[in-house]
Order: sequence, then structure tokens, then C-alpha cells
Amino acid sequence: MQQPTRVYFDHAATTPLLDVARRAMEPYAGDVFGNASSPYQVGRAARMAVDRARAQVAELCGAQADEIVFTGGGTESDNWALLGVALRNLQTRGHAVVSAVEHHAVLEPAQTLRELGFEVDIARVDGSGVVASEEIERLLRPDTRLVSVMRVNNEVGTVQPVEEIGRLTRERGVLLHSDAVQAAGKMPLDVEVLNIDLMTLSAHKFGGPKGAGALFIRRGVRMQSLLRGGGQERGRRAGTENVPAIVGMGAAAQIARECVTPNAAHLTALRERLESGLCALPNAVINGQDAPRAPHITNVSLRGQRAESLALGLDMTGFAVGTGSACASGALEPSHVLAAMGRSPEEARAALRVSLGIGNTADEVDEFLQVLSKLLQRNERN
Repeated sequence: MQQPTRVYFDHAATTPLLDVARRAMEPYAGDVFGNASSPYQVGRAARMAVDRARAQVAELCGAQADEIVFTGGGTESDNWALLGVALRNLQTRGHAVVSAVEHHAVLEPAQTLRELGFEVDIARVDGSGVVASEEIERLLRPDTRLVSVMRVNNEVGTVQPVEEIGRLTRERGVLLHSDAVQAAGKMPLDVEVLNIDLMTLSAHKFGGPKGAGALFIRRGVRMQSLLRGGGQERGRRAGTENVPAIVGMGAAAQIARECVTPNAAHLTALRERLESGLCALPNAVINGQDAPRAPHITNVSLRGQRAESLALGLDMTGFAVGTGSACASGALEPSHVLAAMGRSPEEARAALRVSLGIGNTADEVDEFLQVLSKLLQRNERN
């Protein structure tokens, strides 16, 4: 009989709901059930809770409260960023740039832009998964409307030079979108420092509930709404607000902001311990090792192995790890991120993603390394 997961090492896929978020949500799933758009007391109480959460999320990323629009999650926010700008420019169309290692929630809307008549260029990355600002500069055109470059890659943890790219786009009057889903709570976020015009956040990646996200839209940025039929979110995103989830996101955002420095230090120490042990294993290569990376993600190719088989074996012994983006689980093709970094299909299929959380410990890392080593030895004998 398979034993239950004892050690969770897939925090890039989702994180446990923080107790503080759960407690904050409870009243709004019960007695305070009102519609935040209703004028009477129970509705006003819900509206106040949404407004408080909006301020908490704004503080997390250095924005103003009225620049935060709540969505149903990171995928919706990414889609809206690209399609909202495109629809606003539908009469003249134009050009967009996205990096080769973006989440599919950006890459697939970019394909929709092509279908709408826009030209889209894919910015190349180096062997560490970094898109250089010079590459973006090379691709910019007079009719470029939007550039989308994520802050932290969800598969290998590479930190992109968004601040430098933002200086380029700002000089040329081009909008910059950044998917910061994996950055929130792991490193400081400031939209002013990063020169970002649009930024995606997802609650369940930093201890909030699933089904809640946000899009930062800088004041003055004009874009088309995707969801219409109501005046919610200042007319920008129709639909009755998911008050409990929004409240949970706000509570988690406050903790993420307050604890980012100690959390990052803890995660960095664990990652360094993990990677030191991984590098001692035969045929192990840390993908993106030479680039700046977020503290919580390690992607390792164990040459000659099949990641799916290793992940299953680890699961049987109580460890939950990933083999790439959870959103692409079950995909037949190897990781587009590793392919863009120049890895072979065999190396990509041998890649495990271990993503750490604040509840993980050094003892868990050591136990994981021992179990993985035994699995590799068993595979060698077979």
C-alpha cells in the first residue's frame, strides 16, 4: 500500500493554505456572505474586506490599491494582460515580444495575438534560461505594443533581468508585462523599481487559496476588459467577487511581504544544501545553476533516468516532487523551457523539479537525498 505524502517538495505547483489566510476567510464563507456590490450592511462588510485585501496585495508589490484588479488566478491575469492590450490595439494591430521560457498562459495567448493579425517574436534565452536585455532590444520595433517577460521561471527558477528590460521598454513607450507568480513571497517585488506596467500574481503560490489572482495595471494603461456584464472591479473585470478567496489572498500577501527576507534566507539555505547533495550524485546537472535564481526552485537533470519513474518512486516513499510545470503535467513533449535552454529531449525527460517551502527542513532535504540515491542505485542494477 502506498504511504501518504510525508514531505511536500512541489511548492512551485501550489503551497499549503496559511492558517492566517484560512482564519481570515472563515467569516466570509459564513455569516458575512454578502455581495460586495450590494448597498446594505452585509454587502458593505464584504466590500470593506475586498478593499482591505486590495491594499494588502498592492503593498506586496509596491503598487497603489486602485492599480490592483482581482481575477480568478494567474492564468486569467496572463491571458488578460496580452489579450487586453491586443484588443485595445485591434484597429492598428502591431507587434509583441514574449520570451521563449514563458508559462503556457502567456505563450498560448501570444499565439492568439498572431491569429488576430499581430506579429509576435519569441525572445531567445541562453543556456541558463536568461533572456538578455540586448535580445529584447534587438527585437523591439516602432510598432511594438507589448513585451512579456516573467520575473521568475516556474520550471528552473531563473530570475529574469526585468528591471533592465523595463528601462528599454519605458524609453520606447512599450508596455511591459511580467508574470511574477513564482516571485511573490520569495523575493522583493516593486513595480516601480522593475519598471513594470502589468504584473500577474496568483494567491495559491504564496499561501493563499486557489481561485484567486490579481493583475497589476499601472495607472494610465489602457486595455480592453475580457469579462463583461457588470461594473465590478471599477468596470474592468465583471463578475461577483469571490470574497472569501480575495480576503485569503490579501492575508497571505501581507505575510509574504512581512516575511520575505527571513523566508528567502531559509529557502536559500535549504536549496544550497539540496544542490550540494544532488551534485554528488552520478550524472546530475543543475539546470540554470549559473544564473540568478529564486531561492525555492531546483531543477536537476539526472542523465540516463526517466523523471516520471523517479517521481513515482519518490511518491511511493513519501516525497512529492514535480517533473516540470504542474500545468503541463501529462504533456507528451519535453519541457519547452529546457529545450529553449539547449537541453536535449533526453536531458529534459530526465529533469526533476524540487521546489521548497517555508515549512521544509534540513532533515527532510537529507532524507530526500538518501532516498533518491537509493532509487538511482536500484535503477542502475535493473
